[in-house]
Amino acid sequence: MENYKYKILVVDDNRELVNLIAAILKEDGYQEVFTARSVKEGLKVFHKERPDMAILDIMLPDGDGFDLFRRIREETEIPILFLSAKDEDEDRLFGLGLGADDYITKPFLPKELQLRVRAVFKRTYRREEERQEAVICLGERKVLPERAVVRFGEKETPLTAKELALLMKLNQNRGRIVTFDALCNAVWGDFYYGYENTLMVHIRHLREKLEDDPSHPQWILTARGLGYRIAKAQP
Repeated sequence: MENYKYKILVVDDNRELVNLIAAILKEDGYQEVFTARSVKEGLKVFHKERPDMAILDIMLPDGDGFDLFRRIREETEIPILFLSAKDEDEDRLFGLGLGADDYITKPFLPKELQLRVRAVFKRTYRREEERQEAVICLGERKVLPERAVVRFGEKETPLTAKELALLMKLNQNRGRIVTFDALCNAVWGDFYYGYENTLMVHIRHLREKLEDDPSHPQWILTARGLGYRIAKAQP
């Protein structure tokens, strides 16, 4: 399980459902999940916590989710998902017409909620993250993620998709150990079992492209029995 930096606001008048959604999101790594049960309370929590996403029920005791949606969007463009019952097709279409990012039909499977939230975050914040990670500097070598190349002087060496995925995962945790499981999951998804030896091959190829001496690496370091990490600075 990863720990995500994003804050999520969940607004629904059903206490059990709100608590269930919060538990599902926290299980998926979102540790800052705030809840409310009305439009008024939702606005209060929104102004206090400034969440990165809101999940809104349509029917609320003091108004509806559409009104809350409009009032939030007057201040920010955070992604917003609506909760809707199966027989509320017109409401779902109306919500999407307002500019909602997605909707979740009740009842839903926990995994569906997790996947939809991940997908919306990825679409919304991907460009910002790409800008933050526009260039990865490893000594005299620079990695350009958008072009998937390593630049060293005038020479550019291409990276494969899997090599780039591994490097991005390591760089996101620069200076910290990333476990074998986390690296495999970043490249092969949930069904990564059995790829440990393949991971070692990709790490070796990365070192050949990023290290002066791949046999004695200074950047991609092995944490024996645990995983790998990228050094914060060259020793």
